[in-house]
Amino acid sequence: MNTIVHSFPERESRDAISIVDVGEESQSCMTNPTNPSPIELRAPRGALVLEIVWDDGLVSTYPHRLLRGFCPCAYCQGHQGPIRWADAATDQDLPILDIDEVGNYALRLGWSDSHTTGIYTFRFLRQLHALTEVPLEEAKKKEFSR
Repeated sequence: MNTIVHSFPERESRDAISIVDVGEESQSCMTNPTNPSPIELRAPRGALVLEIVWDDGLVSTYPHRLLRGFCPCAYCQGHQGPIRWADAATDQDLPILDIDEVGNYALRLGWSDSHTTGIYTFRFLRQLHALTEVPLEEAKKKEFSR
């Protein structure tokens, strides 16, 4: 199975991230307990989950339907208010076709339904971790501040 592999450019700060193939070693970085940073991201093509390893040791495994359902873009969420389950979201896991870094703070996910405008901040992804083990119907009732 191929893995989406994207190496981020070297950063001068210590919060470097590497998106690597499964089995490769990740770059290390300083742990910031108040604002954990991802150090590794695994997104195998054909898989229905995205995995992030955080610098504090937590491993988050996100079902694609959870990520797509809580897409934080203005089209899905409007321009204000909390981030909620998007009305147009499906309960199906859609493949992720592309992953891009946005600055030093977020990822842009490109979905198989051609939706590419969601910018998922690392802070939001860490908050979304709380729903990774929650039944979908319960997760849909949650909301997150911007």
